[in-house]
Amino acid sequence: MVKRKIFISSVQGEFFKERKTLWEYLMSDPLLGLFFEPFAFEQLPAVDRSAKEVYLKELEKCDIYLGILGKDYGYEDQQGISPTEREFDHATKLHKTKFVYLSSHRPKERHPKERMFIDKAQHVVVRKQFNTLTELLSAVYASLISYMLEQNIIQKAPFDAAYHQRATLDDIDTDKLNWFIRLAQSKRGFPLNEGKDAFAVLTHLNVMEDGHLRNAALLLFGKEPQRFFLNSEVRCARFYGNVVEKPIPSYKVFKGNVFDLVDQSVDFILSKLDYRVGTRSEGASAPGSYEIPREIITEAVVNAIVHRDYSSTANVQVMIFKNRIEILNPGTLPLGWTTEKLKNLHTSVPPNQFLAEPMYLAAYIERIGTGTSDMINLARSSGLKEPEFIQDDGFKVVIYRPSASDSTATAEVSGEVTVEATGEVSGEVKKLLMVLNSEMKRSEIQTLLDMKHEDFFRTNYINPALEEGFIRMTIPDKPNNPNQKYQMTQLGKTILAQTASPSAAEVSGEVSGEVSGEVSGEVSGEVSGEVSGEVKKLLMVLNSEMKRSEIQDLLDLKHDDYFRVNYILPALELKVIEMTVPDKPNNPNQKYRLTELGKKLQNHFKKKR
Repeated sequence: MVKRKIFISSVQGEFFKERKTLWEYLMSDPLLGLFFEPFAFEQLPAVDRSAKEVYLKELEKCDIYLGILGKDYGYEDQQGISPTEREFDHATKLHKTKFVYLSSHRPKERHPKERMFIDKAQHVVVRKQFNTLTELLSAVYASLISYMLEQNIIQKAPFDAAYHQRATLDDIDTDKLNWFIRLAQSKRGFPLNEGKDAFAVLTHLNVMEDGHLRNAALLLFGKEPQRFFLNSEVRCARFYGNVVEKPIPSYKVFKGNVFDLVDQSVDFILSKLDYRVGTRSEGASAPGSYEIPREIITEAVVNAIVHRDYSSTANVQVMIFKNRIEILNPGTLPLGWTTEKLKNLHTSVPPNQFLAEPMYLAAYIERIGTGTSDMINLARSSGLKEPEFIQDDGFKVVIYRPSASDSTATAEVSGEVTVEATGEVSGEVKKLLMVLNSEMKRSEIQTLLDMKHEDFFRTNYINPALEEGFIRMTIPDKPNNPNQKYQMTQLGKTILAQTASPSAAEVSGEVSGEVSGEVSGEVSGEVSGEVSGEVKKLLMVLNSEMKRSEIQDLLDLKHDDYFRVNYILPALELKVIEMTVPDKPNNPNQKYRLTELGKKLQNHFKKKR
């Protein structure tokens, strides 16, 4: 077997030890040594020709360019170009496979020309960072194994194609299978009919062969996929500011098949975004839109779940910050691809083909390589900053939120400034109230809010709104009646009016009369009834501006976490208190004070005493 040749390129003085060790490693490794032969200038005998000419000729003979970039730029020729950059440019011109590894130096520690070289390199090749020699060797090993797999030098069945040894047809959810058939028929003209036995459908989809289920079958249609693949769950969190820090106001771990994971994750993100509605002049239902188009969110989530590396023990993670959304997955781009390639039309190379085909049939993905470029174009047309694609240890998509200073003449509900307690109801319920008109079915409200997952919508929108007394059923004695509809209560109208008129001066009339001095009748009963005993106690002792510890001491409570969860967070959620330093929840000088609504309720409770 002819070995593939690797050209090792770097500033020789800076990386003398690394070059020598890497060469010895590649020659002696029992696996890599069978398939690769490294070249480094140290192994070249003395010759009369110029070093530049010799090195470039040797590079032409090699299959792989392996560059190590650090802080030094190195010797410069008459044109001011270093040998390392010359070699990189030559490898690019010859379309060689390129691997680039960066030392962990900070940008300001690097030579200015080295910084420019690195910036150029990362636009045409995926680069990895290393801190130690061991990390460099490990990164090179991983790159070369991926290279051999992609080049079919060695073979390994993809995770989704592998057969599961323990799973049987009893582990398949036939209801989900029939749901898929209905959807695939309507979207792509799927030839099989609902009610077809699972064996036939799964075999037709190539996720079952000779009675053996592939892993893809369990991920797509399993009753409990996480029983077989715990790493397939998706973890979603929202943070107060722009960094990961506690307390975390909202955290969910979603389980289920890949269709449910996509729908639940997208709905979770949308539930935390700002939602704007216009007037009802265009029809019975007010038009609404999220601050980020659903299509952008969906594309990023679907890619993370469908194209991830399922052999990794890591999970897909969704993190919502004040200024951005990050979606991370344990996956890599196809060998030789860069993040720049994703910005243009490109071929579709799904790493999990047995998973991707049913997702295509259900219209969750396309197969023409336009998804990421569509995200960019849609972001531009929506006035948003372009999404970022970052390949490092895993793959990350960063979706930027619009500026908080953007103004709008329409009413807006924020999923960011409202703090969720354990029920996570505030932002979601307010969005429901904004679209609910007269009497509407659950499916009608869900469609208006562009939500896909019925259980998620019931749990996070309908049920909390019912529990808080903001909406009521039209057929309360028969909750599951097919003609069941929902209508807003007087308390719901009050909350909606408060949401639509954010300034204290505008919160008048109905709200002023029912929540302020009169606080009586239906509103009195419902508002005071929905404010928990814990929040009432907090309101009774809060005076001016106070620290959390001061309020806690007044109430003679000892456990910090319990107090935060049962007193502070619900009070923030109900908007009866607010932070004095809202952008920095963990600021040591953080204090809390009553809002206008909190003052009115405090006055009401004191009068009742």
